[in-house]
Amino acid sequence: MTLRVLLADDQALLRGAFRLLLDTADDITVVGEAADGREAVRLTRELDPDVVVMDIRMPEVDGLTATSEICADPELSASRILILTTYETDEYVAQALRARASGFIGKGIGAEDLLAAVRTIADGDTLLSPAATRSLVARFLATPDGAVPRDPERLAALTPREREMVALVAIGLSNQEIAERTFLSPYTVRAHVQRAMTKLDARDRAQLVVIAYQTGLVQPTPDALP
Repeated sequence: MTLRVLLADDQALLRGAFRLLLDTADDITVVGEAADGREAVRLTRELDPDVVVMDIRMPEVDGLTATSEICADPELSASRILILTTYETDEYVAQALRARASGFIGKGIGAEDLLAAVRTIADGDTLLSPAATRSLVARFLATPDGAVPRDPERLAALTPREREMVALVAIGLSNQEIAERTFLSPYTVRAHVQRAMTKLDARDRAQLVVIAYQTGLVQPTPDALP
């Protein structure tokens, strides 16, 4: 299966470089390019890409607004958003997750890592760069006690094993790492995580991170850093 990718960045030179890189992979093809958020939304509707690689700072409509619009449209639910930006700040990470992006990485990422990121997002997993993960956790650490909404009842539908999976996802572990820690197969871990996502109405693993903190399943402490 060939993964269809849409590139959204206001810098034509960068789009060209990303297209050249992505098109070198046998399993990835770039189906379109957008120079701003409005065009990204339009092309997502027209081209139905598997992954939209989205910059944040763009004219007219920015990438976060475009991400929110795409992810809020049920007809575009098959298209996942990978935020690729120079600015890995806690505010941008939080906004990207609220907009329901599936990944957040910096433009300093290596070529092979970018290819892996696209494949990871297309496979339904989340991807946060180490800097983005630290920024997200730091944001919770800076929140005064009691300011983070607590809704533990939201987890009532989960089994104990599913709660464990959500907690491990929230501290940044991959399926393989969770499997090694819990002595389960990666396939079994994936099944548990997917069931938890369904029960919690989470679009992807990034949303599980948010839910884990909001419900108090994972406490915002330095130990939460990967």
